[in-house]
Amino acid sequence: MTVSNPEGAENRDPLSLTPPQAPDPWGVKRAENLIGSLTGVLSARVVVTPLGEVSEIHVLTTSDMQAKQVVRNIESALMAQLGLKLDHRVISVAQTADVRPIEQMQEDAVKNRAKKRVVVFKSLDVRPSQRAQRVLIRVKLAFEDREAEAEEQGTDTIRNRVEAAARAASQCLDELMPDNSIALEGATIIEAFDRKFAMVAVHGLGGREAMLLTGTAEIRESAERSAVLAVLDATNRWLDR
Repeated sequence: MTVSNPEGAENRDPLSLTPPQAPDPWGVKRAENLIGSLTGVLSARVVVTPLGEVSEIHVLTTSDMQAKQVVRNIESALMAQLGLKLDHRVISVAQTADVRPIEQMQEDAVKNRAKKRVVVFKSLDVRPSQRAQRVLIRVKLAFEDREAEAEEQGTDTIRNRVEAAARAASQCLDELMPDNSIALEGATIIEAFDRKFAMVAVHGLGGREAMLLTGTAEIRESAERSAVLAVLDATNRWLDR
């Protein structure tokens, strides 16, 4: 179907095909931008013949728009804004239920992947042991739909509580990751930048690859909590890889 101009539209620019390298002063791009601005339209593509005839118009719309209404809106917009009269049969309408921008879809995909891969700190319990001068430290971690819990006992000093918490966290990881082997090498408290940090070293064995992984966490709420976070800091990226 050729594009025709109604009475009073003689002075309007015609919709014509331009060479691929040449600028498109209004033509196809102007029509596509106009259609894309209509309610419910996500994208639009106008196809013309070498003679400047509109042969196809393809649009993608949200699922809550009726195809017939979309076609009528396109016909009315092209007539009112560009003075173009089209046969409705050249307009093809496709619909989608997911209307998020591609950037948002990519961001959500990354977040979903992170939620599936990263080990999550669930809980920490520190309480006195039945033996004098000792404490029991219980750590619970989660990975995907699984949880693991481990308990360690240590003498009631800051250094030993940090090591016991880190050891319990390492045991949880070893249970959650059956394809890897994880064991604590050591844990300590360091001072830097006028702050205190829990620092751990963890042996990670995945397949034939063995690595010494280190992690740190600033001590804020408690030294034991920071020790667990330091273990996760040391292992999360390695486990994700």
